[in-house]
Amino acid sequence: MLIQASIQALQSHVPLNEQQIEDLLEIPPNANMGDIAFPCFQLSKMLKKSPVQIAQELAKQVTSSEIQAEAAGPYVNLRFNRYYFSEQILEELSTKGWSVPNLGQGDRVVIDMSSPNIAKPFGIGHLRSTIIGAALYKMYQLTGYEVISVNHIGDWGTQFGKQITAFKRWGDEKALQDDPIAESLKLYVRFHEEAEQDASLDPEARDWFRKLEAGDEEAVRLWTYFVQVSMEEFNRMYERLNIQFDYTLGESFYNDKMGAVVESLQNKGLLEESDGALVVRLDEQGMPPCLILKKDGTTIYPTRDLATAFYRHDVMKADRILYVVGKEQTLHFEQVFAVLKKMEAAWVEKCTHVGFGLMKFEGKKMSTRRGKIVVLEDVLDEAAARALQTIEDKNTELENKQEVAEAIGLGAIIFGDLKNNRTNEVDFSLEEALNFDGETGPYVQYTYARTQSILSKHAASGYQEDIKQCEQEESELLGDSGWELLKILTRYAEQLVRGVQKNEPSVLARYVVEVAQAFNKYYNKERILTENMKLREARLALTQLTGEILSTILHILGLQTPERM
Repeated sequence: MLIQASIQALQSHVPLNEQQIEDLLEIPPNANMGDIAFPCFQLSKMLKKSPVQIAQELAKQVTSSEIQAEAAGPYVNLRFNRYYFSEQILEELSTKGWSVPNLGQGDRVVIDMSSPNIAKPFGIGHLRSTIIGAALYKMYQLTGYEVISVNHIGDWGTQFGKQITAFKRWGDEKALQDDPIAESLKLYVRFHEEAEQDASLDPEARDWFRKLEAGDEEAVRLWTYFVQVSMEEFNRMYERLNIQFDYTLGESFYNDKMGAVVESLQNKGLLEESDGALVVRLDEQGMPPCLILKKDGTTIYPTRDLATAFYRHDVMKADRILYVVGKEQTLHFEQVFAVLKKMEAAWVEKCTHVGFGLMKFEGKKMSTRRGKIVVLEDVLDEAAARALQTIEDKNTELENKQEVAEAIGLGAIIFGDLKNNRTNEVDFSLEEALNFDGETGPYVQYTYARTQSILSKHAASGYQEDIKQCEQEESELLGDSGWELLKILTRYAEQLVRGVQKNEPSVLARYVVEVAQAFNKYYNKERILTENMKLREARLALTQLTGEILSTILHILGLQTPERM
């Protein structure tokens, strides 16, 4: 809205198109400097004038009854007529809603996300892929894409040879039935500890995986059991996180599709033997060879991911494929994409590895092989318990305390992750995440509850008029803090688009904190439920719009929005 007004004001005076102007516009660091700034450095080369001179000339040309332009060195600072633009913005939002650009035009995006490994607990380390993927799913949907989410379960590979070997050597059927995930992890950890001393374990594990690939009855029976009990555990966690998938397809789903990939590589002359294994050389790309078949003839991750990519393109008809997988797998995806390119799969250009950094939990790194894993359920329980204690201390009259505590605890964990740039390593602190005063989920949730409380009090007062329909003279009564809040609200579509273009939910997380902070500043400066009805309507309209944006973004990020806290 304000961006578009700036573009329209500048366009007839500068030799740039709309997109070029938009790319240059900035938000001034200080509100006293204006509402939007336009730098003139780029125009200096084109017009053969100094940027200061251009700014001075532009300021005179752009100034109108709606926009006041001032030159500040090489910048043109634009100030909008609050009386005029507040009315325009409130009217547009009340009639058209929060419209966003249709970036996707119906293109289909497949998002590979979550993807925990069978026979291991759902650790907090799995959280990043799950919630980053879930947020991207909603962000792409809102911007005009058809989205398909796939939970690519790790249910195949040599680790199952290790799991079966460990069970055959040290397993206890009853212990496995009583606590299947904990017992499976214990066996997996013991295998790696014993393998450091016992050289026979790794060959035995490889032999069991060979049997599994060949369909051996005992191997398949044990594998099926491990998959079944793990999926029960995972589904419980997904239900608690309120995460759904369009498809849950484990690596094993692609077993009968790998042969065609290997055959295609062979026919194209891309396979070479290396120490008994089959590889695709990637010397020209500056990468090590991509292993396709091990010397014992068993498959490996790249083989399965190649088959997966073809399935998603050929069968799912994906226009784009996003892999929400940790940064430690960067080389793996670079190799897989390079092999696809060699196979002349032109669509590989639409495959993107959406990498993310490792997660530490209060300074501790996690390793399944060593058993150092922080189980997500334990963290969720602890977060909900601490949130409940805070509620007991602050609002003893709240009716649905357990429900709200779960929403706050879960929100604290999700937001505590998503507010970080996804490529950064996250050192997660539960105490910090549950803070109601910082840049946290509970802070934003509480701000939303505050907007709803204000609107409820207004409704209870018996005043029935639609609060979004403000008359022109009322809309200038927002004050400085109200105008700053309104300006921030108008940036929603821009922030959503930027988040999609960068595959970065943190853009929205940081923006929603900015909205919450601006609203709380406004709330503390202005008496919203004043007796003056003109003032009340304008301030309530802004409160309602703020609540809508907070709710929309919190739901995109996967947080619930309790109306009372």
